[in-house]
Amino acid sequence: MTQTPDRPWLFRTYAGHSTAKDSNALYRGNLAKGQTGLSVAFDLPTQTGYDSDHELARGEVGKVGVPVAHLGDMRALFDDIPLEKMNTSMTINATAPWLLALYIAVAEEQGADVKKLQGTVQNDIIKEYLSRGTYVCPPKPSLRMITDVAAYCYTNVPKWNPMNVCSYHLQEAGATPEQELAFALATATAVLDDVRGKVPAEDFATVVGRISFFVNAGIRFVTEMCKMRAFVDLWDEICEQRYGVTDPKMRRFRYGVQVNSLGLTEQQPENNVYRILIEMLAVTLSKNARARAVQLPAWNEALGLPRPWDQQWSLRMQQILAFETDLLEYDDLFDGNPAVDRKVEALKQGARDELAQIDGMGGAVAAIEYMKGRLVDSNSARLGRIESGDTTVIGVNKYTEGADSPLTAGDGAIMVVDKAAEADQISRLEQWRADRDDGAVKAALDDLRRAAQDGSNIMPASIAAAKAGVTTGEWGSAIRAVFGEYRAPTGVGKSVSNQTEGLDQIREAVDAVSDKLGRRLKFVVGKPGLDGHSNGAEQIAVRARDCGMDITYEGIRLTPEQIVNAALEEQAHVIGLSILSGSHVPLIEDVLKRMKLAGLSDVPLIVGGIIPEDDANHLRALGVAKVYTPKDFELNTIMMDIVALLDSKAVAAE
Repeated sequence: MTQTPDRPWLFRTYAGHSTAKDSNALYRGNLAKGQTGLSVAFDLPTQTGYDSDHELARGEVGKVGVPVAHLGDMRALFDDIPLEKMNTSMTINATAPWLLALYIAVAEEQGADVKKLQGTVQNDIIKEYLSRGTYVCPPKPSLRMITDVAAYCYTNVPKWNPMNVCSYHLQEAGATPEQELAFALATATAVLDDVRGKVPAEDFATVVGRISFFVNAGIRFVTEMCKMRAFVDLWDEICEQRYGVTDPKMRRFRYGVQVNSLGLTEQQPENNVYRILIEMLAVTLSKNARARAVQLPAWNEALGLPRPWDQQWSLRMQQILAFETDLLEYDDLFDGNPAVDRKVEALKQGARDELAQIDGMGGAVAAIEYMKGRLVDSNSARLGRIESGDTTVIGVNKYTEGADSPLTAGDGAIMVVDKAAEADQISRLEQWRADRDDGAVKAALDDLRRAAQDGSNIMPASIAAAKAGVTTGEWGSAIRAVFGEYRAPTGVGKSVSNQTEGLDQIREAVDAVSDKLGRRLKFVVGKPGLDGHSNGAEQIAVRARDCGMDITYEGIRLTPEQIVNAALEEQAHVIGLSILSGSHVPLIEDVLKRMKLAGLSDVPLIVGGIIPEDDANHLRALGVAKVYTPKDFELNTIMMDIVALLDSKAVAAE
């Protein structure tokens, strides 16, 4: 037993919504409750490089995070929060250079010593192509900007983590532990291979030492704890053998964590409290593989936006484990355990095999399509095990009977973003544009484009642009103009998979209704708006394909106009939309209006997402045929619903 307890990890809460002013009040409240670091959630327009008044931003402003369109928003976000003394994690990827530039500009305005700033920008674009979808540019220029940030920070902001290799969303997309290990480590090596040419050889180990990770921990907490020990060993091995880093401190696997949101259930949501606690143990029990920072989801995130009280409950969970138990008084509890050692070695070997496959393909950037396909297949298998009952989920496929939860009763059980917040944000954005020096903005954007074109580090020009009053959308447009845009692979192939066992009855029903319709049942699946969480849409498309439907799924970030045009061109029999960002009402209203104008009012529209029941009723009243939420996990039932909708339509036509 140690004489004095170890210092606890950083306590964070992932937060931000509505406006910078509202989020600032939330941050100061959380800090007052004992939170020791900030974790900033940005809204989707900010994450994808659009201003709040852009067409694609409609309905998305302030929904899944805070909108930051310019330096004034960043000032308001950190008002009365001394950045020199704060440890700030920013979950930002494609626009990471820009948000870091704004952060540095605000810190300088506060009089902070920039060299003392501590925190992290996630800045992991590769996983965005695989699982989350908030990319801006093609992979190669995106990789260049990641390493620009790393090369800039190690001298100018030396205590800052310039990249947080993020395996969290890989697990959310269905990754096995071996895939999570391998795909994350492949991303890290792709970045380090690129940044090696941007810093002096004698300084490279220092850059390696600033790379951090952001991971997931699921409910199988023994496996997850072993996964973290495997991460520690594999990273040390890579740093020493691949990069020749001799200092053990520079090879240390430093990671933060948010435990699994994928497993949170809409059914019996109070059970999520226990899931979150158990998952936290996986990243805290093993001292030699303990997280440096922890943020926990709230118990009701499968229902909607959590309230400050819900986030407080998760914060208290961390504090009780750290300060009331004796966990921090002991050495590692698992060293020398033969069962743990066997599992760790098995995970490491599985990860090495995957890494060898990726290396053989030319590295992570070249292997994006391969990795995406592997994730879609793994997620399909995971969902199949839940549907069949091979994987037990309490309250979902076993022990489903229970009393209604008083925690979800009445109004206000989840937080709803003020509908006026978007208009307020746009109004202030317009005022910002009117008040700034247009000449300074033009000059700064010219310098930014020049830096992007000639290969100069993107950070100095981005910081100058931030100070000149450039907006997020203008920064994004300048970058897109130089590097181009990109549409990531969907992972949904055209061919039927080998996972068709138990689908015979549905396939026969699809054949029968196709005969009645006069051609193969055509199902167009779309993701309108900026929501890049495509896992649900992918699985619907895969199952529909395997059931014999003719599917069209073009991936994320489509406008309502593009979806309706696709339905026209493909002569869709049914349209399915997936929206998880909370923007379902305005986007679906727009789609329905365009369908009517296009003469498609007779085509059934089905919708899936995190949709409160009041909103679901509103959508049905507008004409949506079916609304599905996370509780509707049985994909075969959804497939039969589609058949029934079209069968009744075909009968009526006859």
